[in-house]
Amino acid sequence: MLSRVYSCAVIGLEGVVVEVEVDITAGKGGVTIVGLPDAAVQESRERVFSAVRNVGLTFPRKRVIVNLAPASVRKEGPYYDLPIAVGVMAMTGAIPAESIESTMIVGELSLDGTVRHARGILPMAATARQQGFKRIFVPASDAPEAALIPDLEVIPVASLSELYEYLSGNREINPHPTIEVDTSAATVATDFQEIRGQEHVKRAFEVAAAGGHNLIMVGPPGSGKTLLARALPGILPNMSVDESLDVTRIYSVADALPPETPMIRHRPFRAPHHTISHAGLVGGGNWPHPGEISLAHRGVLFLDELPEFGSRVLEVMRQPIEDKVVTISRAQGSSTFPANFMLVAAMNPCPCGYFGDSQKPCTCSPSTVTKYQKRISGPLLDRIDIHIEVPRVDYEKLSGDRVGESSETIRARIQAARDRQTARYANSDSKHVVSNADMRVKEIREHCKLDDQSQSLMRSAMAQLQLSARAYHRVLKLARTIADLGGCDEIQPTHLAEALQYRPKLNSM
Repeated sequence: MLSRVYSCAVIGLEGVVVEVEVDITAGKGGVTIVGLPDAAVQESRERVFSAVRNVGLTFPRKRVIVNLAPASVRKEGPYYDLPIAVGVMAMTGAIPAESIESTMIVGELSLDGTVRHARGILPMAATARQQGFKRIFVPASDAPEAALIPDLEVIPVASLSELYEYLSGNREINPHPTIEVDTSAATVATDFQEIRGQEHVKRAFEVAAAGGHNLIMVGPPGSGKTLLARALPGILPNMSVDESLDVTRIYSVADALPPETPMIRHRPFRAPHHTISHAGLVGGGNWPHPGEISLAHRGVLFLDELPEFGSRVLEVMRQPIEDKVVTISRAQGSSTFPANFMLVAAMNPCPCGYFGDSQKPCTCSPSTVTKYQKRISGPLLDRIDIHIEVPRVDYEKLSGDRVGESSETIRARIQAARDRQTARYANSDSKHVVSNADMRVKEIREHCKLDDQSQSLMRSAMAQLQLSARAYHRVLKLARTIADLGGCDEIQPTHLAEALQYRPKLNSM
């Protein structure tokens, strides 16, 4: 007769139920763990042995065999400590077997029996509910995260001795109350009204935020590129409940949830340094984990000093920008992570930073300028919808008292445009489209029709700007967003003209 305890593994962003079987047989004392465990799981033997002994229980002096099924799924991490210890207690009769029926258990043990934090609790709790489990035991520090899943009893466990007393009927532990999802507006760290000048750049940011479009800024040092980028989250629309849970699941698996924050309520803003590796950007490792582009899902990925990033690092983003997901393949299998983010990039026009500046002369040779700008490949630039120049700000604007529109006012217009998009795509087969930037060829053909005057303008632009097919579709999507901001059902020539202004000129980037 053996005991069965249920736990969970996380593969990519999805949970897989793991059955922890514990059997005690005659033989030399020791613990053997089978079922494709990694080194951290193998080390559970010592942690479980010490924890059981240090809480005052007797560890069997026989051979203990632990099987983690299914054996085809690799098990990583120390999160099977607690279920293994509970299985041993059930096998020795310390707790009744029926006390752990319809229950999932997750947690790492310290040598003194304290239950430590575990990553990936949210997808584990979601899997428990989907598979029909009535309750889940989790580390006390992770209970708020698990409590985001409704219709599941979440029992916070601080120590193995506390869990033993609860399962043996000598103690009560109150379940953690279900947490209601709150997606209220974010606190604006940098308000747009604090940024002086750059009205045309602010307009470009408003268009980008309204449709989820990618944007690149080119300008001299100190012109406000980084400040503008960091103000962008303040004008983005609030996340829906589904979007919040989606982002929180990624942060949970990446073990990147901020302390005392069980749920990500505001759109992410990620700004990795240019020394990042391609695995750090798109994800990777022997056990694939989300990278920066997945941590920026439903939010903003800001790449400052874009040419300083390695060429390989930048080129691996081309496929995720198009497909909105990234698939990482390893010998053990492949994992797919979402990557639907707004790319916002900033760069100087040359190494010294003053090529084309109206006041300070550039010290770079023409060949140096060309070589510097060619660090960004044409295919990557073709995937960016908005190209905007950010000139230096005049003294009069910097020292003046005029205050621009607040982020709250701009966000209201953007929210109205997003509401139009939500209504448009909810009534069609385009359920996968969240914003205009997500449109594919079918949706573009249906929702971005041009009148005769607009078609004539587009025909001229295709010839003069030498637009690719991808750029053509991106201009149409951008024009659709500008029309939504203006409250128009049809794309007008003025909307198309503004969209074309955001394309790079032939003699520049």
